[in-house]
Amino acid sequence: MGFKLRLILSILMACCFHAGDRDVLENDYESLRVLNVERNGNIIYTYKDDKGNVIFGLYDCQTRQNELLYTFETDLQVFSCSVNSERTLLAASLVQSTKERKRNELQPGSKCLTLLVEIHPVNNVKVLKAVDSYIWVQFLYPHVESHPLPENHLLLISEEKYIEQLRIHVAQEDGNRVVIKNSGHLPRDRIAEDFVWAQWDMSEQRLYYIDLKKSRSILKCIQFYADESYNLMFEVPLDVSLSNSGFKLVNFGCDYHQDREKLSKHLTLCVFTNRTGSLCVCYSPKCASWEQITYSVFYIHKGHSKTFTTSLENVGSHVTKGITFLNLDYYVAVYLPGHFFHLLNVQHPDLICHSLFLTGNNEMIDMLPHCPLQSLSGSLVLDCCSGKLYRALLSQSSLLQLLQNTRLDCEKMAALHCALYCGQGTRFLEGQIIQWISENVSACHSFDLIQEFIIASSYWSVYSETSNMDKLLPHSSVLTWNTEIPGITLVTEDIALPFMKVLNFKGYWEKLNSNLEYVKYAKPHFHYNNIVVRREWHNLISEEKTGKRRSTAYVRTILDNAIKVISNLEARNLGPRLTPLLQEEDSHQRLLMGLMVSELKDHFLRHLQGVEKKKIEQMVLDYISKLLDLICHILETSWRKHNLHSCILHFNSRGSAAEFAVFHIMTRILEATKSLFLPLPPGFHTLHTILGVHCLPLHNLLHCIDSGVLLLTETAVVRLMKDLDNTEKNEKLKFSIILRLPPLIGQKICRLWDHPMSSNIISRNHVTRLLQNYKKQPRNSMIDKSSFSVEFLPLNYFIEILTDIESSNQALYPFEGHDNVDAEFVEEAALKHTTMLLGL
Repeated sequence: MGFKLRLILSILMACCFHAGDRDVLENDYESLRVLNVERNGNIIYTYKDDKGNVIFGLYDCQTRQNELLYTFETDLQVFSCSVNSERTLLAASLVQSTKERKRNELQPGSKCLTLLVEIHPVNNVKVLKAVDSYIWVQFLYPHVESHPLPENHLLLISEEKYIEQLRIHVAQEDGNRVVIKNSGHLPRDRIAEDFVWAQWDMSEQRLYYIDLKKSRSILKCIQFYADESYNLMFEVPLDVSLSNSGFKLVNFGCDYHQDREKLSKHLTLCVFTNRTGSLCVCYSPKCASWEQITYSVFYIHKGHSKTFTTSLENVGSHVTKGITFLNLDYYVAVYLPGHFFHLLNVQHPDLICHSLFLTGNNEMIDMLPHCPLQSLSGSLVLDCCSGKLYRALLSQSSLLQLLQNTRLDCEKMAALHCALYCGQGTRFLEGQIIQWISENVSACHSFDLIQEFIIASSYWSVYSETSNMDKLLPHSSVLTWNTEIPGITLVTEDIALPFMKVLNFKGYWEKLNSNLEYVKYAKPHFHYNNIVVRREWHNLISEEKTGKRRSTAYVRTILDNAIKVISNLEARNLGPRLTPLLQEEDSHQRLLMGLMVSELKDHFLRHLQGVEKKKIEQMVLDYISKLLDLICHILETSWRKHNLHSCILHFNSRGSAAEFAVFHIMTRILEATKSLFLPLPPGFHTLHTILGVHCLPLHNLLHCIDSGVLLLTETAVVRLMKDLDNTEKNEKLKFSIILRLPPLIGQKICRLWDHPMSSNIISRNHVTRLLQNYKKQPRNSMIDKSSFSVEFLPLNYFIEILTDIESSNQALYPFEGHDNVDAEFVEEAALKHTTMLLGL
């Protein structure tokens, strides 16, 4: 199982140090440490030259060049550093050795120095703090790139459990020289105090911290804005134990003075967000024993938490590494080197089968760093032991390999969803998955593989169109999952929702608030389903059978919707199709397609306030077109694999193994769409019937028709009547088919089959229609025998009655025709049928 861990998370060492600075890369690599990654992606690092001087450098991720920022000509140990966005000010916190404390000119006697340096050009150095406790520094980065701000804001985070914000005014002198104004007195604000844990989100400029109120852990968040203001956004209680955990910071640089032997027993807690409005708190308590590991994820945007417990294998080998939580956007990874890797679905955490849990041996997962990691923005990961920077990516190819090789349904489900998330509807990835599905259509027992793929892939094809799509469309066909995941147990609990401190929301906060409102009030959920479409479709089909259909304008609107879907679908596919789909009317499927367009559009209009109607209509067309396109793609892949040709479209050929394989795939597609009541491409049922006639014995064929596996279309039956001659075997097939047709279609088909049996059926229908309102009248008992070709009184009497009724109807409805079916035709059919029965 460890082999999977090696592949699932591709961790690639970032090219942080460009070849243009080879001295840094080659001569001083051992002392080189990454200290911080700023919001713009620039990496601040330090190293010591051969004289022991401390060099501050910056790697520009845009130009891929290194820049020298500052040099301390003394042996100091740097543990925190930040540079402002204009690269004119450098803030750094240093630890002095006992020897350096005595001779330091800046502040003798202090253990920790926090300095502010003018570096454009190198000029004054101001001491911000000179204390015996640690101070971490972080410049704020507003989203203002057009012009330098006259004021810079610097956060100071103290080990004494307070956070300050310094406002630093700068001015330009002598050309481009930048200096600090009023450096003797820098205004400062107390942002937070008495906290026990804090985390900095550099990408979104947010500060998360936890303080204790009556032994309760309260998570708070401060948002910093481009206009230099900030707001306390929310408070939410967390069921985590921090009272005896001491002081802990996350993502304020890397502290190299931690006791590495104790890392594995410390608690781990971090907050992750993404652009969809998710808010997750990942928590692993202190671990006294390594026989069992427990960790929790608070899905605050969903209103519940999940606590996972897993037993470790090979606990005889001492575990010196703690749990690492990694933010992979739509997923959160929980990783314990050498033991397990858990990929948690953040947006859809309700079912455990949508998350991937893998275990492995120590020898098999050496590719992943065996040190505590920090998850930074942009998929960057910092190795706290070595100071190396990595980029964490989910590998599509590895997920596909897992999908193909694993035996567990839960892992197949999770790998499928994760691969589709990575691919986001790319044709190449879908083609690979479809190729595997067509060869392993029965590989899953807990869920329908085709059904799951169609729903999930269609969901991802329109997911990015609006932030609320995850609430409006199903991402999975599976609603419940009761099967246990091997190696892990799970407890789900409801949690308190955040108390929002502001009234007006924008950007991420608007999406988070929307998620929270959905949790509060969306009972039942808003996910679209085809229940209404199913009911309306059955009503229309019933009306068609009885000949009492509602207004033509309504039906025309529905069919016009279907035309738009097919046009949109054809526009997606520029090349010719191998299969004969979308080439016939198939009014039933077009009605279903059009009804789904109408209902889904109404669904979106109800819940997507503020979105243009034209955009909603296009989203609906794209979604339904994607459903149909995936079905066509699955069928074409199987068609191409088995090298079928257009000659199979005739009924007078015999079925082959290849045709049976395609028939089997089509049957599975029909099963997948039937329970969800999804439309099929027009022509699907005709092709399915042709293959069924080729491949199945008559009794099996008729059983499939009677049970609804095969649906007879007018196109298929007309072709059957024309292609097959009237041998005894074919006559039996044709008659069996005609008996199973709806009356209106059956009458049409009978007129195409020149055979006594069809004449008999036509006659019966004609007689039934004439006699349904017949009232017996007094008649002359004498019959003119000369007008009949055969003297058979019962038949003669009956034909005379039919002739009289036809004459009366002709007088009342002179323009009503019946395709040359009259009493004489009935008489002839009756005599032929009698002759056949008597064997004459």
